[in-house]
Amino acid sequence: MSRLTHLGEDGAARMVDVGGKPATARRAVASGRIAMSRECLAAIREGNAPKGDVLGTARIAGIMAAKRTGELIPLCHPLGLEAVTIDFVYEDANDSWAIRVTATASLTGKTGVEMEAMTAASIALLTIYDMAKAIDKGMVIESVRLIAKSGGKSGDWQAEDA
Repeated sequence: MSRLTHLGEDGAARMVDVGGKPATARRAVASGRIAMSRECLAAIREGNAPKGDVLGTARIAGIMAAKRTGELIPLCHPLGLEAVTIDFVYEDANDSWAIRVTATASLTGKTGVEMEAMTAASIALLTIYDMAKAIDKGMVIESVRLIAKSGGKSGDWQAEDA
């Protein structure tokens, strides 16, 4: 097993020093889904949710969360993101109703943006729950994960089943 980068010689948590690393183009894509009732999906799709524009609000929340990841996740570097996108896909097949959220974060920098993409996806999903819970309190957030990343010393990576 490789040495843990966030532990110092004395075993104490530390922020990794990225000062000597070259800035490279970096991009990460994360995804997750929220399963819900048919009625809830229809209300969101038709714009009839009690709290208003569910996906518009979730998109803004996801972007805001990506920008604040360094404040939320201990030892994450605060990053000057260059772009964050949040996309939604309705999934309504085989008696299953859900919305898939895909978040993409990118920058030219010294450290990766995987946590920013995953934070964006997670907060977008939580916002969908909050905006639609009056219709369906039983919604399930699931499968939040990194789909792909590019750039940096470790190079490109893609989930095998993505």
